[in-house]
Amino acid sequence: MDFGGGDEIRFERVGKAGIVTLTRPQALNALTHKMVLALSRALTAWQADREVALVVVRAEGRAFCAGGDIMRVYEARSSNNPPVDFFADEYRLNVQIESYPKPYVSLIDGIVMGGGVGISFHGSHRVLTENAQFAMPEVGIGFFPDVGGSHLLPDLGGYFGMYLALTGNRIRFGDALWSGLATHTISADGQAGLIERLCEAGETESVLRSFFVSAKRETDRPTLEAIAGHFAKPTLAEVIESLEGEAASSEFAAKTLATILTRSPTSLAVTFRQVRAGLTMSMADCMRMEFRILNRMLAGHDFYEGIRAVLVDKGSTPAWRPDRFRDVDPADIDRYFETLGARELAL
Repeated sequence: MDFGGGDEIRFERVGKAGIVTLTRPQALNALTHKMVLALSRALTAWQADREVALVVVRAEGRAFCAGGDIMRVYEARSSNNPPVDFFADEYRLNVQIESYPKPYVSLIDGIVMGGGVGISFHGSHRVLTENAQFAMPEVGIGFFPDVGGSHLLPDLGGYFGMYLALTGNRIRFGDALWSGLATHTISADGQAGLIERLCEAGETESVLRSFFVSAKRETDRPTLEAIAGHFAKPTLAEVIESLEGEAASSEFAAKTLATILTRSPTSLAVTFRQVRAGLTMSMADCMRMEFRILNRMLAGHDFYEGIRAVLVDKGSTPAWRPDRFRDVDPADIDRYFETLGARELAL
């Protein structure tokens, strides 16, 4: 089946299922505009097809999807033509997945970050194997957890989502299951059998139960309590102060503080406000908010500087502007959330 994805994404009808396979393993299945548009077209077609009972999304290689193809964002800067249309279509796809009326099963066996989270964790069934690693590491490249991060992360109990957003730390399948990010965990060697049964049955609940493998939470209770204590603070300044206050006596506080202080101060401030706001917003409103933030990020400094340091000059230290949280002007952060007027995201 061809929905315009070329050799980057494959679509198949197998039994009662529509199967989507990401096929850019050499690029860790990073999303391109072509992939986003093709997946949206497929979902629209399969929604109307009575013979398709459910959708399964999987990937080739060692990563499910490591994010969007941000090198293309970096390269577009020189032509003064930021790829706003790519992000707009990606965000529309995220909304489409979140409201999809048929079971949408994401089978995650490897790294899932950024844009990969957007095409998987808004679906009805998020199935992770022991090889899965989840992260929203955007603050480390001067960006913010977009693709619906403001809708997904606030729902995690104990301020775990705020912790993941401000640190960018990775978690494994046990933490994903117990936090509510994953709906099911299975063994990696059970993937082929699971897909076969889903295609035969055209039903998800009993099939997924039969393949379910329990996963223990990797983060221990004292650490979870520390996360809740620090990241529940009503302002970012108070989160940082809380960590500073215990850094001398707590390995967790010291390590977490050190991580946060390497991140873009502007990104941290935007992300904190974004995650807090998303708690009471619909998915559509979250995506409109994120599109406003995106447009300001694309016109700024830190996103491009983060890409340069991490991906272009690999491993160099980014020069954030400003480079200290106390120098961030609250009025500047307010501007990230202001309406775009006629350029608002149309859904």
